Amino acid sequence: MSLENLLKIGQLKAHPPDADEIDRLLAAAERNLRDAHATGISAETRFDAAYKAIMQSALAAMMMHGYRPDTNRPGHHMTVVQSLPQTIGLESKRVIVLDALRRKRNIADYTGDDIDDASVASCIEEAGRLLKDVAAWRKVQRPGLVPPKK
Repeated sequence: MSLENLLKIGQLKAHPPDADEIDRLLAAAERNLRDAHATGISAETRFDAAYKAIMQSALAAMMMHGYRPDTNRPGHHMTVVQSLPQTIGLESKRVIVLDALRRKRNIADYTGDDIDDASVASCIEEAGRLLKDVAAWRKVQRPGLVPPKK
């Protein structure tokens, strides 16, 4: 479904792109990814930090197009992840992996199920890849949204 259609059905809201806001989101994703690598904390916390980096990166990609999810509606995490082919042209096989991580996080949050080490490693790897992809896409496709170096 296109971003415009998601706006029409109320899953998205218009949100003017702001270079500083996008930069802060991507910096937060970098911090969360670093935290996910910390081995002295639980697998669940590391997974959550990596998942948060995925969501922040995907949200930044959406915001570069002038949208944000309506967080008052259910399914906004799913909307953000599944919009990645429209926002940065991410291939569907990667979206399937990211969506599986989203579902795993949801199940763990609501059932207390353990997060296994392989899932943590996968989430960290995918978060790092997505962060790089979003940053590269911004540099090429939305250079006006890259703040000048300070």
